[in-house]
Amino acid sequence: MDTLGFLMQGMGVALQPMNLFWVTLGGVLGTIVGMLPGLGPATGVAVLLPMTFSMGPEAAMITMAGVYYGAMYGGSRSSILINTPGDGAAVAATFDGYPMAKKGKAESALAISAIASFFGGGIAIIFMVFCANTVAQFALKFGPSEYFMLMVFALTATAAMSRGNMVKGFISMIMGLMISTVGLDALSGVQRFTFGIMELQGGIDFLVVIIAIYALGEVFKSFKNINKERVEMQTKFGKIWITKEEWKRTKWPILRSAPLGFFIGALPGAGGTMASLMAYNNEKQMSKHPEKFGEGEIIGLAAPESANNAASVGAFIPMLSLGVPGSGTTAVMMGALLMLGIQPGPMLFVQHPNVAWGLIASMFVGNIVLAIVNIPLAGLLVRVLAIPEKVLYPLVLGLAFVGTYAIGNSTIDFFLLLVFALVGYIMNKENIPTSPLILAIIVGNMMEQSFRQAMVISNNNLGTFLKSGVSITLFILAIGSVLVSIYKTHQDKKKFKKLDEKNS
Repeated sequence: MDTLGFLMQGMGVALQPMNLFWVTLGGVLGTIVGMLPGLGPATGVAVLLPMTFSMGPEAAMITMAGVYYGAMYGGSRSSILINTPGDGAAVAATFDGYPMAKKGKAESALAISAIASFFGGGIAIIFMVFCANTVAQFALKFGPSEYFMLMVFALTATAAMSRGNMVKGFISMIMGLMISTVGLDALSGVQRFTFGIMELQGGIDFLVVIIAIYALGEVFKSFKNINKERVEMQTKFGKIWITKEEWKRTKWPILRSAPLGFFIGALPGAGGTMASLMAYNNEKQMSKHPEKFGEGEIIGLAAPESANNAASVGAFIPMLSLGVPGSGTTAVMMGALLMLGIQPGPMLFVQHPNVAWGLIASMFVGNIVLAIVNIPLAGLLVRVLAIPEKVLYPLVLGLAFVGTYAIGNSTIDFFLLLVFALVGYIMNKENIPTSPLILAIIVGNMMEQSFRQAMVISNNNLGTFLKSGVSITLFILAIGSVLVSIYKTHQDKKKFKKLDEKNS
């Protein structure tokens, strides 16, 4: 069957009435979660994870994906109206979105952010249709040594992306690899890091760690601001739409930023924040009037919104095709797939085409649903921003504990939840990135298995990891990601030094 045939098969799954309901519900919940400052898509998916426990894999993935790209739509709402981004990817939307709202153009800002997200997401899904299967077919040729090198590259790239904090990124990655080894060794039966506690012999469930770090960690982090007064925001709106002139000015920046966002999103660890900031800077450099950026320039809002939605779609490519998550949110979704007994990777398209193509097809449907929800109903949805933290955070805490118990029906998980929430809080306070830790916990076991298999096949010859062209390329990319990060950090320091000298 060709790509379009598979896509039609996926449409058959996505257009089933129950799946239409789940994609709509996921999208709306994602929009709401994305709007709430501090939560973001990874936390949203982690908190709402228990909702998918009773679903089939197709419905679970469709719902979680809806939450993910729904959060991308919603993230800019709080950026535009209260100058507080819903998550990192929406930071760029504050640069010109909030100034637009202050100038009385909140309606145009809300409309262009949804329109840009729609086109950015739509273009990225078309790219995904033609890329995902091709990458998966190529990955079918991978042996254990290629898979091991792929995971080395993914972990290295994710840790190295923590610009200015690369050492901390690698510390986070090592912690994650250590956590993934807790429990009985599947090969020898030796206990590793169990400290005599019987419940740890089965290992630590990565979903518990994910919920602890993303959900409870965010609550701990935000606790100090619980009594902080909120910025007053506009609550009454006129017609939420843009003029013909505004569309003429923004259409090319939107179309240019979508492929950029898709490519950045497909890189392990890069994510929507980098995509949206790069799109913003590109448009500013290309503009004839760069001085208008930061003062309410509509292009400065449209470009990053298109890029961050495209990045959220691009992040699915490595997860579905290679079995390596491209972002924190897809790491959570990959964990959910593993829990449902489905291994993401090239065989997903062969063994479970309904899951892979149903998910891809549902994105077309979800993107249309979200455009409908986010433009006419924007005035209604933004009222969610009025929910006080005193109500919101106890809700998140309750959902986190219920979800954790639902994973393994074990009270020991509550202790692990609190321990890892504290770890997440400390990491956040010390500016240690959590993405490398989460990725390492998820791929740690697979990485160990691939390493052992490769060593057995090669009769314990380490040279096997640099034997094929693919392994050598992945090794060079891993080294390259570190060198590029060091170079960029050096450039940033030079830039800041020049600014300091200029200001002094």
